[in-house]
Amino acid sequence: MAGLAPEGSQFNAQQYDSKMELVNADGQDFFTSYDEVHESFDAMGLQENLLRGIYAYGFEKPSAIQQRGIVPFCKGLDVIQQAQSGTGKTATFCSGILQQLDYSLVECQALVLAPTRELAQQIEKVMRALGDYLGVKVHACVGGTSVREDQRILSGGVHVVVGTPGRVFDMLRRQSLHPDCIKMFVLDEADEMLSRGFKDQIYDIFQLLPSKVQVGVFSATMPPEALEITRKFMNKPVRILVKRDELTLEGIKQFYVNVDKEEWKLETLCDLYETLAITQSVIFVNTRRKVDWLTDKMRGRDHTVSATHGDMDQNTRDIIMREFRSGSSRVLITTDLLARGIDVQQVSLVINYDLPTQPENYLHRIGRSGRFGRKGVAINFVTRDDERMLYDIQKFYNVVIEELPSNVADLL
Repeated sequence: MAGLAPEGSQFNAQQYDSKMELVNADGQDFFTSYDEVHESFDAMGLQENLLRGIYAYGFEKPSAIQQRGIVPFCKGLDVIQQAQSGTGKTATFCSGILQQLDYSLVECQALVLAPTRELAQQIEKVMRALGDYLGVKVHACVGGTSVREDQRILSGGVHVVVGTPGRVFDMLRRQSLHPDCIKMFVLDEADEMLSRGFKDQIYDIFQLLPSKVQVGVFSATMPPEALEITRKFMNKPVRILVKRDELTLEGIKQFYVNVDKEEWKLETLCDLYETLAITQSVIFVNTRRKVDWLTDKMRGRDHTVSATHGDMDQNTRDIIMREFRSGSSRVLITTDLLARGIDVQQVSLVINYDLPTQPENYLHRIGRSGRFGRKGVAINFVTRDDERMLYDIQKFYNVVIEELPSNVADLL
């Protein structure tokens, strides 16, 4: 496959890195870099009860971003932290927030925004688990849930609100969420949020926050809009960059299957079904309609599958994810929208039925399966039209993706 893409392939690592350098040169006056590294959680000067929560959650050694990122956030510095999905960003800012809260004051002191409901709920879970011994009160404010219920919980008092921009702005506007005590503001997956058109809402929310708020921006890439936000609202931020080669595609075996034509993918998938059902598998397609189509086709052949996408109401998505997490359903068909919200420990096989449309999304999808040293397998279905994208992905991540051997079951 490697030789197939023409030169000047639209997306490659060199361009990516030189773009990053431009940003650096441009923003040099603006960021300072922060290079202090703490090899263990114990060395970070965290509260005893926060450490208990971190260890109880199953973390043993901090990941690269955690080694660099937790302490500056705890010091109250404005931070820009750049690392891909699956590297432990969530626990980085959750720890930084939990360390700094005043638990005797039951008012919202930290606000975290995320681009999707799933991710907001995932963050809420991590925040609650890490803060278990601190008695933290966290609430997720997301669309698709009862406004009245949000208002009731907020009026009862919480320390941290995690949410999507629309619902959070709504709560601020209705004065159900009081901004006066908010001292920390975090944008997670900032690049995603800006590309999804939340920019105006984020600006509106910023205007309502106290002027001295500490800001943390977490993002895989730093497009111009993200830089603009950092310039407007941040005060002498430090930038922590975890380079792509420290990121986690390690431990994930990656293969492709030549399916030649789109029509042949279904047969290929059905051939693999027995293997899929041994373990927990996620199948990615590129559109919501295709999720429905593929689900119908698989069920029509008596294969048990679950499906989730952004058109479903929140309640349905929650039930489906609960079934999948519990293992009562073993194969999940979904779109990129939800790639970032799926953190299922047992997923060991990801199938890209459709290759992602952007090289960056490849990691968001398959980086799930090998989180923190767990092994995984990714299988990419490649038609003639996809050869270029496969080439781009290999170049972008500096990996070689080989043809799927016949003993795939032995790899799992």
